[in-house]
Amino acid sequence: MPARTYEFVQLDVFTQTALAGNPLAIFPDARGLNDGEMQALAREMNLSETTFIFPRDAATEGREGKKVRIFTVETELPFAGHPTLGTSLYLYASESTKPAEITLDLKAGKIPVRFTADSENANRERVDGQVFGEMRQGDPEFGTPLSREKVARVIGIADDEIHSEWPIQPVSTGLTFTVVPFRSRQTLSDLKFSYIQAAEFLKKSGANFFYFLCAERREGRLEARARMFFYGGEDPATGSAAGCAASWMVQHGVAKSDEQVVIRQGVECRRPSEMHVGATLEGERVSNVRVGGYAVEILRGTVVL
Repeated sequence: MPARTYEFVQLDVFTQTALAGNPLAIFPDARGLNDGEMQALAREMNLSETTFIFPRDAATEGREGKKVRIFTVETELPFAGHPTLGTSLYLYASESTKPAEITLDLKAGKIPVRFTADSENANRERVDGQVFGEMRQGDPEFGTPLSREKVARVIGIADDEIHSEWPIQPVSTGLTFTVVPFRSRQTLSDLKFSYIQAAEFLKKSGANFFYFLCAERREGRLEARARMFFYGGEDPATGSAAGCAASWMVQHGVAKSDEQVVIRQGVECRRPSEMHVGATLEGERVSNVRVGGYAVEILRGTVVL
């Protein structure tokens, strides 16, 4: 049987600087790969996620969007933030005529991503950190708040280190994260946490993952620091969780409707990342959840199977 070759590209996402942000591997043409091979390739890449693009004819892509599948080293995901943004920015750079928007057709549904670029950079063919992409995530679903005392005990901190005026609450815009509001940025930065220590609690409560968040308003501008731990360690940037955090901040009055907030994540694991988020509040309904950022290409390669 003749060897098959597949090109791949690796980006650093939610950063304008190489070797920062959250790494992502992209296979631009995954036609011919089966599920087992995609999972094995994701394990080989050994990143938090790897995406596989399945090109279709122009009419189908115009109607349905770009078909993309997302794999972690363990399983396939219906949606994830930095793979969606990074893959969209790669597709934008690959187009000879730069589109204002690209829609990804994911397992979780269709996710549109809009682009803002300087005119002088409009014809570049590499992802170079000069184009801002903003994805619109699904409308949020808010779960039942969790006990501050129980969560503090599981995390291993004093319960007064968690804000009492805002709820610890599961939120989903496609993937569920439980937002835990910290009082102090220093406490958040000093936190020693392992996903394993909370795995049973998270499973039983339906909380999925904790998203630790410390939001502070300085000189009228709201900024937040965040950390997220999963079975693979600490995540440098979690775009899906950032959408949940944006929804939660607007729902509970931490942020104003449509206010753009910068969430900085990955500082403690030496992969600093920036996510620009916002959401719209109309009455009691939160919608138009937006998460944006930049990416830079770091390497290209070929896999021979």
